[in-house]
Amino acid sequence: MQIHPLKLMLSPTFARCSSNLKPYFLKTKPFSSSSLDFSPWSGLQSWRESPLNKNRFWGPKGPQTPPSSIDTNGTSLLDSASSLAELGALVLSTSDPLSKSKLSHLAFSKWRNEKLPVGVYDPPSRPARPPKPELVSPKEIPAPKDSGMPLNVYMLHNLAHVELNAIDLAWDTVVRFSPFSEILEEGFFADFAHVADDESRHFAWCSQRLDELGFRYGDMPAHNLLWRECEKSSDDVAARLAVIPLVQEARGLDAGPRLVQKLVGFGDNMTSKIVARIADEEVAHVAVGVYWFVSVCQKMGRAPCSTFKDLLREYNVELKGPFNYSARDEAGIPRDWYDKSSTNKQDEVTKPNTPEKLSVVYERLASIIAMETENASLNKPAG
Repeated sequence: MQIHPLKLMLSPTFARCSSNLKPYFLKTKPFSSSSLDFSPWSGLQSWRESPLNKNRFWGPKGPQTPPSSIDTNGTSLLDSASSLAELGALVLSTSDPLSKSKLSHLAFSKWRNEKLPVGVYDPPSRPARPPKPELVSPKEIPAPKDSGMPLNVYMLHNLAHVELNAIDLAWDTVVRFSPFSEILEEGFFADFAHVADDESRHFAWCSQRLDELGFRYGDMPAHNLLWRECEKSSDDVAARLAVIPLVQEARGLDAGPRLVQKLVGFGDNMTSKIVARIADEEVAHVAVGVYWFVSVCQKMGRAPCSTFKDLLREYNVELKGPFNYSARDEAGIPRDWYDKSSTNKQDEVTKPNTPEKLSVVYERLASIIAMETENASLNKPAG
């Protein structure tokens, strides 16, 4: 079977032996933009050009800069780093959650302020993790009633776990595909480093709120499905874009409003406001994924819609609603990519008697809404 040169070139295993493919790759003729049915998020350029966001503390009126200057512990660790990829690898190699969050922001700030190159660096085989939370199988995660936590804290802890993993997912994308910066363009790495900075701010808000409620991240077990599933797309940038921002982050758009309502109903208005802001900021992350997925498809000379569906079949990912159409439309995901009712019959994927494959790893905030039934849903066959 012939493998497309782009997939070879974007595979780390071919990182240093595929230069001979570049001339072939550059001759690939992209299809016309009129055939894409793709409208980028209107705020994408403003997000890219926005100043560094230092509002890593959640005050009485919302996000603000910390009451005291941000802890700069760890800056010495970054002093010798000479590229964005090396900075990202340092973040990935940091185990303490709050240190990882702070270092992520400092790394993005250093790269922006000093205008460092993307560079090339090998990522660690997996991100460094703290002793707690203990990582267990999904079946071993306690139900809310058995966790010793109020439901709002239980959901917030799981959201914090998602956000911590999201920091690593974004930096791994930067570092893992750094050998191909000439092909992917510097903007690709700038965008995902920016995403990592956003995710680190989200984790800081979650961690702060947990502390205010009398708990800490790590007070209950968590699973490692998020990273384990991410590893499947480690050799294919198109797959990474499809399964992380276009599925995982897009589920946050679907679930955010429902989670907010659940927290309001519980009586925790402060946490609901934090979650609402996080969900709102996910639009940028999904938009980044759409933009670069379309760009990669253009370079391969393939239609984004059919390529997206092919990748989901290959990686056994099933899309499932309800969908937040307005938020997805805003982020720029064409409906016929993910909604069967918007596609022709020949484009629909039907697999009778097949178990549902969409793991909690691709649920983002949706997984948290249904957390109280997560153990059952993970093993429930399609009905």
